[in-house]
Amino acid sequence: MSAQALVNEKALGRNRRIKRLGKLGLLLNPLVAYFFLWAPILVLVLFSFNQSKSVASFTGFTLKWYSNILNNVVGAESAFSTELMLNAFRNSLFVGTIATAIATALGTMIALAMARGSFPGQRLLDGLLFLPVVIPEITQAISLAIFFKVAFDWIHLLSGERVFPGFHTIIMAHVTFNISYVAIVVRARLADMDPTLEEAASDLGANPWQTFWRVTFPLILPGVIAGALLAFTLSLDDFVITFFTSGVGTTTLPVFVYGLLKLTVTPEVNAISTIMMLLSTLLIGISLALQGRGTSQR
Repeated sequence: MSAQALVNEKALGRNRRIKRLGKLGLLLNPLVAYFFLWAPILVLVLFSFNQSKSVASFTGFTLKWYSNILNNVVGAESAFSTELMLNAFRNSLFVGTIATAIATALGTMIALAMARGSFPGQRLLDGLLFLPVVIPEITQAISLAIFFKVAFDWIHLLSGERVFPGFHTIIMAHVTFNISYVAIVVRARLADMDPTLEEAASDLGANPWQTFWRVTFPLILPGVIAGALLAFTLSLDDFVITFFTSGVGTTTLPVFVYGLLKLTVTPEVNAISTIMMLLSTLLIGISLALQGRGTSQR
């Protein structure tokens, strides 16, 4: 074998090894990424069934902590109360339901305007639409808190009435960031919709209102529902923005859990967090299923 052939064979062998290492890297990369994402959550779920109160070691399986939540027999050292937890959960549902309804209506209208309309400042609005999605949540929380403070000071200056943070400020804050998520989901649905269907309805004598309710809305309904479920999930889970915009007597479930963590980390906190995670995962799963169903029907 000539020297050139030997060099070529070594180069081919090196290339094959590099390809094998590349394939191994591509295989390991998502596994490592998912491990770092899911490992803390899996540990939390595991220790919600731990027989011991310690989070240092798993000593056995038990449902005692879930039973304690349901029966209101949690240790007094955590200042826990099932009644307080349920009240916080009701507050979360109240805020999430109203914020989702408003955000879904406004987000759907914005999506329709962006997908079907043409107006001055459309590109600017398109860019602003993604701001709540990409900017840090703490930045949104601080800016909203400052905005409400300035607005309430102006109200007091003009009318003499004092306005304090409460459910209204939390709902407005949640609507602010949820509009973008709803608009993005509905707009994606509109982008995949055949516009000739609306044109055909117009040609057959339907006015714009009839065209929307009888053609457009039924076709984008899976996207609207998916956006609403996503908005409700984000509202239900939100802590940072809620913490900065809440007032007295408006404690939501994430804020309630945070209050428990400031006292002590009890297994009941793990159990509550697991329940919240399962509920959020269920809602997100339904949202994705509706989007997939809508895509398959086209």
